[in-house]
Amino acid sequence: MRDVLTTSMARNIFYGGSVFFILIFVGLSVHSHRYIVTTSTDTAGLTDEVAHGKRVWEHNACINCHTILGEGAYFAPELGNVMTRWGVEDDPEAAFETLKAWMDAMPTGIEGRRQMPNFGLSDEEYRALSEFLLWTNKIRTQDWPPNDAG
Repeated sequence: MRDVLTTSMARNIFYGGSVFFILIFVGLSVHSHRYIVTTSTDTAGLTDEVAHGKRVWEHNACINCHTILGEGAYFAPELGNVMTRWGVEDDPEAAFETLKAWMDAMPTGIEGRRQMPNFGLSDEEYRALSEFLLWTNKIRTQDWPPNDAG
């Protein structure tokens, strides 16, 4: 091998390396897009009511206390799998009733316990929020959260 690196050799190494890593980046991007779109999100179940529930979630800033699929604050429990924990993942009516009863019972007034505020939601908002949480419960999360309790 030569002891001297010429300008043309340096240019060829630069362009060759750039093309190589651009191709790797594009290939990994395509692979991750296909993997995420085809395996994780239930787009067929994404209804107007689920979208309304997401708006309720955002309007009441639930993410300021709760996490959902690992994103958010860690003050309150993970809600990505809450319907499974409550045992109502296959029954939308039971999910609605359980969520409404749980949220209406808050705050409990127990001294020293973290309390969720009562947002005064309507039945329509409770139903939409329960549909959103049922939808997130069906997302394949590759075993997240690491335990059932979130």
